[in-house]
Amino acid sequence: MRTIIIAIDGPAGSGKSTTARLVAARLGYTYIDTGAMYRAITLAMLEHGAPISGDMLAEFVAGLNVELRYAESGQRTYLNGRDVSERIRHADVTSDVSRVSAIPVVRTAMVALQQQLARQGGVVMDGRDIGTVVFPDAELKIFMTASIEARAQRRMAELGSEQNSFSVEDIAMQLALRDEMDSSRDTSPLTKADDAIVIDTSGVTIEEQVERITALARERIAIPA
Repeated sequence: MRTIIIAIDGPAGSGKSTTARLVAARLGYTYIDTGAMYRAITLAMLEHGAPISGDMLAEFVAGLNVELRYAESGQRTYLNGRDVSERIRHADVTSDVSRVSAIPVVRTAMVALQQQLARQGGVVMDGRDIGTVVFPDAELKIFMTASIEARAQRRMAELGSEQNSFSVEDIAMQLALRDEMDSSRDTSPLTKADDAIVIDTSGVTIEEQVERITALARERIAIPA
């Protein structure tokens, strides 16, 4: 049986990461969380302290080692050999990741790594430019979206105890700002591929999302290469 590349794009809080992970498990594919890669780079820049730009930034990014490793608990993200899976989900990284991921040298490095990780096929990859830039020839492209209210509620639940200082309205404003930044950046903006299938997850359960995408994937897998 042949394997395919499944590209799932969409804005923050649309449910794409959870759905992508479960679809990969259902199909026996590898899940690649590209957002974790950009978060790791963001964390490295925050920890560096001083602003980095120009040739120094290119050299700094080239010197970073971002790895995705797989354990029974799921994908883990490592930065220069250190497990940062939980740290990269903190609010300071979340608030800065759009700015960092818009930097051309950062995107170039991460896109190359993403293409290398998926070169054998049999992967589900989620992000904001997977179907348009990273894998424009992916056999199945999904664009997930949801209302800003639904996305804010999900993000608040993800933050858990860290959200004590944030209201749903605060998070909704942050998401709207990130949408604007992601959609208007010059390099690899968030946009729907022409041949992507749109799924609005506002009133759809995770299981329903997984079932639909898995069914679409099996249809594509059955088509001869």
